[in-house]
Amino acid sequence: MNKLSLILSGTALAIVALSSSVTVAQSPRAALEEAMSYDGLQKTKIKGIDLAYTRPGASLAGYGKIIIDPVEVSFRKDWDPSRSGSRMKVTAQERENIRSGVARIVQEEFAKELGKGGAYQVVTEAGPDVLRLRANIADLYVNAPDTMTPGRTRTYTISAGEMTLVAELVDSESGQAIARVVDRRESQGTGMMTLTNSVVNRQEASIIASSWARILRKRLDAAHGIGAKK
Repeated sequence: MNKLSLILSGTALAIVALSSSVTVAQSPRAALEEAMSYDGLQKTKIKGIDLAYTRPGASLAGYGKIIIDPVEVSFRKDWDPSRSGSRMKVTAQERENIRSGVARIVQEEFAKELGKGGAYQVVTEAGPDVLRLRANIADLYVNAPDTMTPGRTRTYTISAGEMTLVAELVDSESGQAIARVVDRRESQGTGMMTLTNSVVNRQEASIIASSWARILRKRLDAAHGIGAKK
């Protein structure tokens, strides 16, 4: 198992530690931090990100092109839902449809945000100015999965669900890691019961993914001096 896989597999326990001060939760967090920093990356603060590690002295200024690897998605282990408005369990195919749909949304949102304005080019081949983004989703939890089955049942929830980004930025030629991040996000709740369906679920996933993409875009812009005050 490689280190990024270790980070992914340990995220369910580690996220408990990220949001809790309970002593028993410190062990999984320690394991996560060890996996994040095993090759020399050091802990740093990035606004809007739960946990971030970067390579000392490394810069994003030399990268104008980006490869976005296919996004892998895994559900939270205790996610075993019934269809929205039904007692029937979500089938294996329906689970795969949800998984692949979220993967597509995350990849599309990163590509859309990074490609805005032509400052960065999304490419498929490595090069000296090409950054590789490995953005995976762990602990996906959908509160009311809508499988588009016939019927008039409506489901209302406080939140559409949650998911955790586990991402790594690497130099595309050398494979050296420049940064790693872990960040858990829950869909924007209003505090009131609202209608949940497939359209809402897709929209909420897009909102979360685009927020992560904007954070990366801001870091790239800062490295290139884009938007800096003269």
